Amino acid sequence: MRVVVGLSGASGVVYGVRLLEALGALGVERHLVLSKAAAMTLAYETDLTTAEVKRRAEHVHDNADVGAGPASGSFRALGMIIAPCSMRTLAEIAQGLATSLLTRAADVALKERRRLVLAPRETPLHLGHLRNMAQVSEIGAIVAPPMPAFYAQPKTLDDLVDHQVGRWLDLLGLDNELVRRWREPRANGGEGE
Repeated sequence: MRVVVGLSGASGVVYGVRLLEALGALGVERHLVLSKAAAMTLAYETDLTTAEVKRRAEHVHDNADVGAGPASGSFRALGMIIAPCSMRTLAEIAQGLATSLLTRAADVALKERRRLVLAPRETPLHLGHLRNMAQVSEIGAIVAPPMPAFYAQPKTLDDLVDHQVGRWLDLLGLDNELVRRWREPRANGGEGE
């Protein structure tokens, strides 16, 4: 079982890093495509180096290599998640443009009818953003922006990140323990709200 993980230049790169870790804990083979802008965002938002993030994947593909495995429909994968997904990346996918491996792999996921989960991280949204989100939804992608779930009663930022990553794993059909599910018992025995 393998999943392609894309990291683009939007804020929230910690989501993609945690996603790689969570997939590894589930024994899923991880194929990473990291844009140049994602590497820049990583430096702004975390203390991690690009090399440290790359070590969280079994395979790292150069974003300029449109001949890499994930660029082909014959490359079998459960699906692809781009977290975070920049508005530029979203727009390219919406319009069927494949100017990099990141957007080509997303296009392949769509044409092969595989799960493509996009996690746009931008606010506020203008009409162009909203239209692109509608367009990718119409062609088969799942638009799942990171949204805090306060019913899970998070205590830390890690709790918020884990819950969201768990929801994305759910969208790929991967069982995980990162999500505090609605109306399931709390650790202290009480029922969730």
